[in-house]
Amino acid sequence: MTTRTPASRRWIEDWDPEDEEFWERTGRKTARRNLTLSVLSEHIGFSVWSLWSVLVLFMSPEIGLGFAPEEKFLLVMVPTLVGALLRLPYSYAVTRFGGRNWTIFATAVLLVPAVLALVFVQRPGTPLWVFLIIGATAGVGGANFASSMTNITIFYPQRQQGWALGVNAGGGNLGVAVVQLLGLLVIATAGDTHPSYVVAVYLPLIVTVSLLSALRMDNVAAVRAEPGALREATKNPHTWWISLLYIGTFGSFIGYGFAFGLVLQNQFGSTPLEAASFTFIGPLLGSLSRPLGGRLADRFGGARVTLWNFVGLALGALALLLASRAGSFALFITAFTTVFVLSGLGNGSTYKLIPAVAASAAEAAVTAGGDARKAFARARRFSGAVIGIAGAIGGLGGVGINLAFRASYQGDSASGTPAFLCFLGYYALCMAVTWYFYLRHEAPAPTAASAGTRPATPAAHVR
Repeated sequence: MTTRTPASRRWIEDWDPEDEEFWERTGRKTARRNLTLSVLSEHIGFSVWSLWSVLVLFMSPEIGLGFAPEEKFLLVMVPTLVGALLRLPYSYAVTRFGGRNWTIFATAVLLVPAVLALVFVQRPGTPLWVFLIIGATAGVGGANFASSMTNITIFYPQRQQGWALGVNAGGGNLGVAVVQLLGLLVIATAGDTHPSYVVAVYLPLIVTVSLLSALRMDNVAAVRAEPGALREATKNPHTWWISLLYIGTFGSFIGYGFAFGLVLQNQFGSTPLEAASFTFIGPLLGSLSRPLGGRLADRFGGARVTLWNFVGLALGALALLLASRAGSFALFITAFTTVFVLSGLGNGSTYKLIPAVAASAAEAAVTAGGDARKAFARARRFSGAVIGIAGAIGGLGGVGINLAFRASYQGDSASGTPAFLCFLGYYALCMAVTWYFYLRHEAPAPTAASAGTRPATPAAHVR
């Protein structure tokens, strides 16, 4: 039943997607409508968040903005950092204000970084600190992901969450590729001295999606967090293991997406047009592969798919290391594109672990005699809290990647070798964590005592 408050905000009070009759009758249609608008909002958010990965390609002495390579890496790192830090409060905001209400705000506020970028990006002589502040405001676009994912988790039954979260996140991730493709279009048609054209495209889109969200989305009462839900999630060790894995998958996607163009310029001396011609390919394929990762995880288990993704990512990092040392542009592009695809698959499969862990605890609680409806409602709230935490920490992985590149390309060496060695080591760590905690045969099943507050992970559930 849908009710309206005096302020005309739409709230669905009775929402149970696990009830198959309810799902087929009304639930599926409502969920798809909210998913569609959530994807649009998140897509624009990612575009604004990654805007500076494109704008730095335009920055040159020709437009009065001649910054050093390490300064440009710092500029693309700042939005990544702020976006990661804001993800946790954004995730909580959905539980406080409702998914529809927060989506309206989270979309409309994107006008702030967009307008500021439009005003200053072609102003000669603007100091770096001004751009750093403007870049920081773009972090709200990255935070949009956490609130969107928390909201969509509520709408879909557990059996379809891998797919739904993959579509939602993949559609959002496409924003990275689209803004880079737009940058290529501007450079190819108007030249590399008109970065404001890229920014201007998003102003009407932000307004349009804000209005559509107000008209067509719903708030769901079930998303409201119980007191202490976030605290319970922080006490659960699986929250931190999954977050560590998400650093390796999403951190790779967003970190490489922001840095790719600058890496090509510094590693191979590419022009802005040459760099822009390749930067969008990886994020595009990585975004498209994310729903597939969720679908594969639904079928084969999140842990299995995640483990093989980290094996692939490690091999990709090794290929990048070899290409960097050999100066092979073709191998470098091929390896980078492969890493993007694998990071997308891993994003979907890693997020599938979250509802699987929560569901295992809910099932244990029901087996112990608990109320099924309350147990699975609590599992949903737990999933929402973990999504917020993992999303925030995963975003920090992008900061780490940009810091590694910034350190590698300082001075006269101009080599990405130290960075690629760091990435290879981290992927090896993630492989070990995935196997040890989620694939070992002796992985413990949840007990009745732990099911209420500390969801464990039976191997059969997540593999």
